[in-house]
Amino acid sequence: MGDLPELDLSADVLALTRALVDAPSVSGDEAALADAVETALRGLGGLEVERVGNSVLARTNLDRPTRVVLAGHLDTVPIADNVPSDLREVDGLQRLYGCGTSDMKSGDAVMLRLAGRFGVPGATPAHDLTFVFYDNEEVEHAKNGLGQVARERRGWLYGDLALLLEPTDGEIEAGCQGTLRAVLAAKGRRAHSARGWLGENAIHTLGRVVAALAAYQPREVEIDGCLYREGLNAVAVSGGVAGNVIPDEASLTVNFRYAPDRDEDAAEAHVREVFADALAAGVTLTVTDNAGGALPGLSEPAAAAFIAAVGKPARAKLGWTDVARFAAFGIPAVNYGPGDPQLAHTRDEHVLVDRLQPAEDALIAYLSRSPT
Repeated sequence: MGDLPELDLSADVLALTRALVDAPSVSGDEAALADAVETALRGLGGLEVERVGNSVLARTNLDRPTRVVLAGHLDTVPIADNVPSDLREVDGLQRLYGCGTSDMKSGDAVMLRLAGRFGVPGATPAHDLTFVFYDNEEVEHAKNGLGQVARERRGWLYGDLALLLEPTDGEIEAGCQGTLRAVLAAKGRRAHSARGWLGENAIHTLGRVVAALAAYQPREVEIDGCLYREGLNAVAVSGGVAGNVIPDEASLTVNFRYAPDRDEDAAEAHVREVFADALAAGVTLTVTDNAGGALPGLSEPAAAAFIAAVGKPARAKLGWTDVARFAAFGIPAVNYGPGDPQLAHTRDEHVLVDRLQPAEDALIAYLSRSPT
């Protein structure tokens, strides 16, 4: 794919999106792209820039009364034969295809355009601005680059409002769901399958788990006018020794996406309650990842002002984003980006070209407008 291209922040948002997509940055391999972003931001001359691992931080220091933090992750899920990018018209609409187009290099391109506009000497944004480009968002919570920034440079994340340019299809999405992953494991006793009564089939024991999942009725809850839909699903299964052996071990991994009115402890308690019958039969449950969600927080003045400026109502974010991290710091935060969340992580991931410039224009207007 050649050398990493230089990022020209004066290029339009489509060209910048293509440049970012054509620079592969699967989780754990973001260093080259982070280098390019850092170089571009330092070259503007009006930003304080720092590097934390493979996260790049930049901010203005203009003594404005308010500060807005804009954040986006540089990494993508593994490439699925969809790099380099491909621009083509489908059903009368221009679409840019490629890994990360929607989640979330189009949002990163908008951020870079804003940095190029407001991060030069003499620029006059209405707010001081902080830009955070971070790594390892698409993998387990413990590796998240924004978490490393929070531990090592927490002051860089403080502001009056945080905007995550996650894919929202040009809408405002408030708060986010929590996400819990757990492994349910069963033990048995091996035997020859011709004499199965001499063994204890671990896979059959997991049938209690599957039955609970099949009967599960997910909850819907409305918070601040935003409807959150929960979901509990099997996402992986493992078991079996050979075609003629009763298996003595089997496991099933579940993912619980929960509304932000539950905290992490309540989410785990709920999952254990759902599988109470299986646990009583000897199945074990081990939580491997649990990241709490974020309430919409739409009553916060800074969030309400952003919603009013964009002129669109907010809806629930169905998924986990780092809005939760800002909310934990007491900083109002919303998701707003040009990508389509329903296309994220798919083989035919793409972004509608006509979503790009309106997202940039809306943010320029908001960041140029003096707070009331």
